[in-house]
Amino acid sequence: MRGHFFLAWRYVMFHRWRTIILLVCLTLTLFLPSSIHLLVTNFERSLWGRSEQTPMVVGAKGSRFDLVLHALYFRARTPELISVAELTEVRESGFGQAIPLYSMYRARGFPIVGTSLDYFDFRELRIRSGRLFIHLGECVLGAEIARALELKVGDTIMSDPENVFNIAGEYPLKMQIVGILEPAESVDDQAVFVDTKTGWVISGIGHGHEDLSKTEDESAVLRREGKTIVANASLMRYLEVTEKNRASFHFHAEPEERPLTALIVVPNDQKASTLLRGRYQSAESRLQILRPQEVVAEMMATVGKVKQFLNLNFLIVAAVSGLFLALVVLLSLRLREKEIETLYLLGCRRGTVIALVATELAIVLVTSLGLGAVMMWLSRSAFELWLTRIFA
Repeated sequence: MRGHFFLAWRYVMFHRWRTIILLVCLTLTLFLPSSIHLLVTNFERSLWGRSEQTPMVVGAKGSRFDLVLHALYFRARTPELISVAELTEVRESGFGQAIPLYSMYRARGFPIVGTSLDYFDFRELRIRSGRLFIHLGECVLGAEIARALELKVGDTIMSDPENVFNIAGEYPLKMQIVGILEPAESVDDQAVFVDTKTGWVISGIGHGHEDLSKTEDESAVLRREGKTIVANASLMRYLEVTEKNRASFHFHAEPEERPLTALIVVPNDQKASTLLRGRYQSAESRLQILRPQEVVAEMMATVGKVKQFLNLNFLIVAAVSGLFLALVVLLSLRLREKEIETLYLLGCRRGTVIALVATELAIVLVTSLGLGAVMMWLSRSAFELWLTRIFA
């Protein structure tokens, strides 16, 4: 047996280019369907796990898929805004817990999520260092952001400007990092969490500036009417919330009119869940309430059809590769007729020749399986990272 392996190994190494071509074809034939299966499986697990943890989502009527993906992943198209009044209504109904979400902006390319402290308990997120946000202008980073950007507690991070060409637009906000979360192996690792009020400051609904009654720059004053002072557009707003200027920050919208992008609702029981769904079923309601599991099930039905098509496609590719391999073996045997005849003259039996050819094929197949396994192992982490950013 050792002699068979030695002769077969010397043969495949001598015809190295043919062996390399066979290895590439067989490895890709094995790797591609396996990688697609791994990707779809991880995709399903990621979607199902997140949706099972989220009982209900409330948002403006529109695309159900966009609303669920936004509430679960802070990705996809931002749904139409709702107001804090809807949050208050759910809370005052007594049917369950309501967690606000306000996610419209980014910092260094990562989503900024305005929410309440209840979100961290709901998602079972734990602080690795520092603390949760308490004051305006503070933020908590997911583990992946802190690692990728090499940030720590005490550093700052700036929100991305929405339009760098709009000189009249809102100013970005420099946020103080007060906490870093432990790795959660979810999209929460790649989010910047702030209080909803900080999110409203980023959007321009709230801002802070110098006290006009004490300013020495009269060019910033548009007019004075008694005790009322109206500023013009030249008045610079604070780009960072500090202990000195925190008291100057104020909002230009009533509390109940301030915007949110979605609500996560955790009903008290099945009865409360039914009553909540009934409340938003009427055609007059501008809101919709969704169960993420139902929406994800619809998405996965489509993914399942695509998966079936891909499986069929790869079966065809595998069959073609098998025929290609058989053709190479047959042509190789034709080219090796004199070599095989020499083996016969040396006293080799037909079984020995078959064993040599089989060993050569076994070497190629085992090597292809090994290469495919290594590629799968290397691609696993890349798949998981890509899945967390798939809706960006």
